[in-house]
Amino acid sequence: LPERERAELKRRKLLLEVTLKSFWIPPPSAFSTAVARPETELTPETPPTGSWRRLPFKPYNFSPPGLPPACGHLHPLLKVRSAPPQIFL
Repeated sequence: LPERERAELKRRKLLLEVTLKSFWIPPPSAFSTAVARPETELTPETPPTGSWRRLPFKPYNFSPPGLPPACGHLHPLLKVRSAPPQIFL
């Protein structure tokens, strides 16, 4: 735009000048667009051939939280014994 038109549009607040900065970072040498899935277990064929040395393996997690134990239920006879007083209350 010519300077005169730009000044007029800026005065009417119809033009906003923005400065964009961009950077180009070269990809690292080990960059790949394919997602490599790590191996989770060995097969009987891999140890004799030695191909397992070149495979990436998924690390084991030895500290997962786990499931809480299923306990704390009333015995069925205790449930029946507490039912009549509840009815009369």
